[in-house]
Amino acid sequence: MDAVSDPAVHTVVIMSSSQIGKTEILNNIVGYHIDQDPAPMLLLQPTLEMAEAWSKDRLAPMLRDTPSLKNSVKDPRSRDSGNTVRHKTFTGGHITMAGANSPASLASRPIRIVLADEIDRFPPSAGSEGDPVNLARKRSTTFWNRKLILVSTPTIKGHSRIEVAYDKSDQRRLRVPCPDCGGSQELKWAQVKWNEGEPETASYACEHCGVLWDDAARWEAIGRSDWLASADFNGVAGFRLNELASPWVKLSETVRNFLDAKPHPEQLKTWVNTALGETWEEEGQTVNAEGVAARTESYDPDSLPDEVVLLTVGVDVQGDRLEAECVGWGADEESWGVEYRIFRGDPDQAGVWSELAGWLNGTYTTENGRTLRIEAACIDSGFKADKVYRFTAANAKRRWWAIKGVSGAGKPVWPRRTSRAGRTRAPLFTLGVDAAKEVIYGRLNKINEPGPGYMHWPALDCYDEEYYAQLGAESVRTKYVRGVPVREWYQRKERNEALDCRVYAYAAMIGRNIDLNRRADRVVDLEPEVQEEAPEQWQAVASKPKPRRRAGRRGGFVSNY
Repeated sequence: MDAVSDPAVHTVVIMSSSQIGKTEILNNIVGYHIDQDPAPMLLLQPTLEMAEAWSKDRLAPMLRDTPSLKNSVKDPRSRDSGNTVRHKTFTGGHITMAGANSPASLASRPIRIVLADEIDRFPPSAGSEGDPVNLARKRSTTFWNRKLILVSTPTIKGHSRIEVAYDKSDQRRLRVPCPDCGGSQELKWAQVKWNEGEPETASYACEHCGVLWDDAARWEAIGRSDWLASADFNGVAGFRLNELASPWVKLSETVRNFLDAKPHPEQLKTWVNTALGETWEEEGQTVNAEGVAARTESYDPDSLPDEVVLLTVGVDVQGDRLEAECVGWGADEESWGVEYRIFRGDPDQAGVWSELAGWLNGTYTTENGRTLRIEAACIDSGFKADKVYRFTAANAKRRWWAIKGVSGAGKPVWPRRTSRAGRTRAPLFTLGVDAAKEVIYGRLNKINEPGPGYMHWPALDCYDEEYYAQLGAESVRTKYVRGVPVREWYQRKERNEALDCRVYAYAAMIGRNIDLNRRADRVVDLEPEVQEEAPEQWQAVASKPKPRRRAGRRGGFVSNY
């Protein structure tokens, strides 16, 4: 905040862990410029929805409850108040809340103070207009005393906006004095010590004298810390901070979160980003198909390992066939390939869908005699969409879902909202396939022993050389969109149906939304919930169903189709 009011500084960069005060700093900057130094301001969030949420949840309470700001912005209920959710005026200036994904919200207007929050979550381009950070920066060109504040937790090394910005700054790091010897040091994860399996014993070891600090000593030392720059100052003040400097988080909590995330590469990546405030360096952008094929095991669909407690399916639709994989899931998302099937036939005809429905209605058996049914299936609607919508609309209660894969960083594997598609108004789920591929490839490359996240395959003919080649058919490369580095998945081989099916089966597991660990704990008494939903009435639905009567304003009926 001192740097923001320093006339020699035109850009402030904060690269840090999450929940350490970044947003509060932005709030304080906004409040300062409303009360002490009025100016036109722009608050930029990754999406328009997040910008509106910040306005409602952060800005509005601050304006309401801070005495010096209470009457600075007119009541939104008054006529011509200049106070809307995304735009508020005050004497001498205004603040606009915008989304980096919305070109319209970045429309040209002179802005002196630009505050960009979580810039690593920004899209590469605001529509077709270019990098949203650069667009916002250009709004302040006419002001001699302009300020640009860039704030974010980092993401992937080489693809992180905030890391690039920090590297161009004077690179300040927090230096903390040892309470015992007085030696100054940056708080590093390597200096956190604990007894194996006992995170509550965590303490911080001084890198100079080795004395262990408890939380009280660490917080006292942080209160006497200062910032030390490691590069020349050129008008850009950069600050880097991790969770070890947080006054709200105990070391035992940080260690416990680390131990929970360690077995799962995707969770460990999140922990490195959000707790250490560091970029994640990807290892292995593709999969060694031969290496995966060499680790097959002896089990089959009639004698699945007892650890399997959930079955899901992913289905890929092609012009002359349907390809599908059934995957078993256990505690901590350990998975087992169960069966890979190809249903040959024209997807425009009922026959191939009837075969698929018959298979999805089938049962599997574990070694201890438990019967398992497929509890969820994701069917790709990118091809022959109308047929997929009809099939899934007629089978929605069985959790056979129409899905559409969408690429791009930051999109969750399973969507927060559901849309409706086609004449049937079938539920359509939009999947973040890039995130799913990162999870699958991360597990294949980094988890080599059975346990949490490990992926098993049986020594069956359906898992042949072609399957493993398709599983490793994609890789990641960097392309530049208007000068911004963007990670992009691309096909190295012509066919990738096996990878798509595994992605969809993984998404179906997430969509099923059950606690795998809890179910595994009661596996002896398990009766899958899906069997309680009258499975005897499940029949293959491939042709147009009988019309279903439904009351309407004018009577008559509405067909399922």
